Amino acid sequence: MNQTHITYTTMAIAALIGVWLLFVSLPRWYESNDQPSAEGTSIDQRTALETTNVTLFYVSEDGMQLVGLERKIPHGDTTTEQARYITEAQLTAAPFPLASPIPEGATLRAIFVTERGDAFVDLSTEIRDEHSGGSLEELFTVYAIVNALTTNLPTISAVQILVEGREVDTLAGHVDLRRPLEKNLKWVEQEDSEDAA
Repeated sequence: MNQTHITYTTMAIAALIGVWLLFVSLPRWYESNDQPSAEGTSIDQRTALETTNVTLFYVSEDGMQLVGLERKIPHGDTTTEQARYITEAQLTAAPFPLASPIPEGATLRAIFVTERGDAFVDLSTEIRDEHSGGSLEELFTVYAIVNALTTNLPTISAVQILVEGREVDTLAGHVDLRRPLEKNLKWVEQEDSEDAA
């Protein structure tokens, strides 16, 4: 009977340890997989943190060019952390009356920045599967991400887009994604220099 009591006590202690692990350790694991930010939280949950202004890119009202717009996002302590915040912000909905160049549902899975300044941005399948397929639209999608990172972070010189952790040839058959791409403002609305003079 005494040995049975010890066995039940041991089982009870093991159960308590299991419950503690479930409710203390599991949330960290869950956040790191479902909330792929450096701190395991979404942009909305970080609004109380220090912020910084960055330029993000959206499709103009006429759908013919990208428009650079200054937005406030959380401040990252490292280049990779700031790159994550910028990319997450670029993937969110556009302010009216502009349109987002990013297919609906696309999310950031991971981001990695090399010492030589190449950023690898791993996105979910929606970036490709939900894309409209037009050549101009694909240019806008790719260069909104490339330009957002290279414009705001001088230490990033080029960006390669990955899908579900793999290199892809294109998103919709038009823009070669087999290598990191440098900043290209060709499709971005430029202020009229004559008006500024």
